[in-house]
Amino acid sequence: MAQIINMSFGFFGIQFGFALQTANVSRIFQTLGAEIDKIGYLWAAAPITGLLVQPIIGYFSDRTWHKKWGRRRPYFFLGAVFASIALFLMPHSTALWMAALLLWVMDATINISMEPFRAFVGDKLPPAQRTLGFATQTFFIGLGAVIASLLPWILTDFFGVSNEAPEHVIPDSVRYSFIAGAVVFFLSVLWTVISSDEYPPEDMEAWKAEMERTKGFWKGIKEIGHGILNMPKTMQQLAVVQFFTWVGFFCMWVYTTPAIAENVYGTVDAQSKSFQDAGNWVGSMFAVYNGISFLAAFLLPVIADKTSRTGTHLMCLVLGGLGLISMYFITDKNLLLLPMIFVGLAWASTLTIPYAILAGSLPPEKMGFYMGVFNFFIVIPQIVMTFLSGPILKAFFGNHAIYILILGGISLIIGGFSNFIVDDKEFKTKIKPKTV
Repeated sequence: MAQIINMSFGFFGIQFGFALQTANVSRIFQTLGAEIDKIGYLWAAAPITGLLVQPIIGYFSDRTWHKKWGRRRPYFFLGAVFASIALFLMPHSTALWMAALLLWVMDATINISMEPFRAFVGDKLPPAQRTLGFATQTFFIGLGAVIASLLPWILTDFFGVSNEAPEHVIPDSVRYSFIAGAVVFFLSVLWTVISSDEYPPEDMEAWKAEMERTKGFWKGIKEIGHGILNMPKTMQQLAVVQFFTWVGFFCMWVYTTPAIAENVYGTVDAQSKSFQDAGNWVGSMFAVYNGISFLAAFLLPVIADKTSRTGTHLMCLVLGGLGLISMYFITDKNLLLLPMIFVGLAWASTLTIPYAILAGSLPPEKMGFYMGVFNFFIVIPQIVMTFLSGPILKAFFGNHAIYILILGGISLIIGGFSNFIVDDKEFKTKIKPKTV
C-alpha cells in the first residue's frame, strides 16, 4: 500500500493545479472583462490542448525507457516544471488575451504530467489491484482539489487577504492561491518521481526491435492512426459514457460561478464585491464535491465488487445529474452544498471506474497510448460545448447560466444510463503483471 500511495501522490499536486483552474479561470476571465456568453470560447484552449497532447505523450511514453528515469516519470517531471511556471503566471494576467494564452500553456503542461499517471497504474498493477490503484489516485485527486478549491476563501476569511481589487485586476486571494498551487504541484510530482520505480519491458530485445520497426515520424503517425481505428470494443462503449459525462462536468466548471452569482447573490456584474464573494463560495462548493470524491474513493471499489463496476458508475452519474439540476431550485447558499455531495459521488466514480474497466481491456504494450486516446472522449465533448454553450445560453436561456447547469445535469444522467452498453471484460494476455 505504501508503494501504491507513493506512485499516486503526484496526483495530489496535479489536481491542486487543476482545481484552481476549474474553480477560478471563469472568474479570472470575467474579472478581466469577458462577457458571459463568450467565456466558453476562451475555455477552448483546455480541451483542444488535451486532444493533441495526451495521445502523443502516451505514444512516446510507451516508447521510452531509461535505466534511472524509467518510462513515465520523465514526463511527470517535465510537465510539472512547466505547469508550475504557468500556474505562477496565471493570476498575474493583466489582459484577457494573456489569461487565455496562459490557460493554453497551463492545460498542455498539466496534461503532460497527468496522462502518464493513468498508464503508470496500468503498468505496475495487476487486474486485482487496479481498481484500488485508481481509487488511490482518486483519493489524492479529491484531497488536492478540496484544499485548492477552498484556498481563496481560507486566505480571505482566516488570513485577511483581500478578495477585492480595482476593476479588471485579479484579487490577492486568487493570486496567492495560484502561487501556492505552483509550489504544491511541483513538490508532489517530484515525490512520486523520487519514491517510485518502474518495471522495464518484459522482453527488452523484442521491445527494442518493435521500437526500431516503428521508428520515424510517418511510421509513428501511421501507428497512432491504426491504433485509433482499431481501439478495443470496451473502449468504444466507454466513449459514449464519457461523452455525456464530460459535457455535464464542463457545464458545471464553466458556468457555476455566474449561475450562483445571479441565482443566489443577485448580481451579473463581474466587477462587484458580490460577484467575487460568489466566486469564493463556488470554491467552497467545489471543495465539497471534491471532498466527497476522496472520501468515496475507497468505498466505490467495495460497492463495485459487491455489484458491478458499470452498475456503480450508473448510480453515481445519475445522482450527480440530479444534484446539478437541483441547484436551479436553491437560493440559500448554504443549501447549495447538499447537491455537491451527489456531484462528488459522480466525480469519484468518473475518476475511478472507467479507467479500471479500460485498463483491463487494453494490451499492456499500448497502455500509455490508449490511455491518451481515451482522453479524446473527455476533450471532444468539452470542445463541442465550448462552441455550443455560448450560443445556447444566449439564444435559448437569455444568458441565465443556471439553465446550463440543468443541461449539464441531464447529460450526466444520460451518461449514467449509457453504462448499459459497456461490456466489462479483461484483456487476455500471457504475461502476468507483477503485484506491487
